[in-house]
Amino acid sequence: MPAPIVGIPACARMVDGMLRHDTPARYAEALLGGAGAIPVMLPPMGEAECAALERLDGLLLPGSPSNVHPSLYGGGDSATPDFHDPERDATALPLICVAIARGMPVLAICRGIQELNVALGGTLHQQVHALAGRRDHRGGPGTQAERYRAKHPIALSGELARMLGAAEIDVNSVHGQAIDRLAPGLVVEAVAPDGTIEAVRVAAASGFAFGVQWHPEWAYASNPHSLRLFAAFGAACRAFAAGLRRAA
Repeated sequence: MPAPIVGIPACARMVDGMLRHDTPARYAEALLGGAGAIPVMLPPMGEAECAALERLDGLLLPGSPSNVHPSLYGGGDSATPDFHDPERDATALPLICVAIARGMPVLAICRGIQELNVALGGTLHQQVHALAGRRDHRGGPGTQAERYRAKHPIALSGELARMLGAAEIDVNSVHGQAIDRLAPGLVVEAVAPDGTIEAVRVAAASGFAFGVQWHPEWAYASNPHSLRLFAAFGAACRAFAAGLRRAA
């Protein structure tokens, strides 16, 4: 059976005065090496990109320095006006809704879990570190390896705990925003010690549909829990592809 094909919505950003569509290579590397899936980048061209789902077997929503614009969830003025990507917002949110409606496997990472929550009707904290009793979840200074090292434990529950074979794991933390009001239909599957939601599952999804706030793609090959997550996603994508081919 051919390897499943998974779409990765890209970001839009200006580089030397030229608009580029890209995303960090580590997501594609984790898909290929950890999930056994072929990664395909989806340009942030708006709702028209939903037509690409006809050819795909899964959707991975990657992290990004940008934040979902608060106008999309009634969040008021932006606390990070220089860190938005309206092209990605206009692409990722429709992709999520269509993919879930189709029963397509979805794995949402960092900005992705925030997009998932907003797409389904939830809201976000714009600055978690400004909330009383919350830790600073941003990566901080240093090298990439220092910024992405494991920072704190999270308590796992439900399907995710069974999938990863653990009730608690240590994760990295490289985000400024996080889920505030949980979207209808989402179930919390992991929580940080300060109460920050670290993982969710789409309860009514007919297949794999999870969001995680940390970055399992970082150094995935040396992390057994990341390997389990990507392996499960890859298996779900293969099952989805097989089902479509049988139906055809």
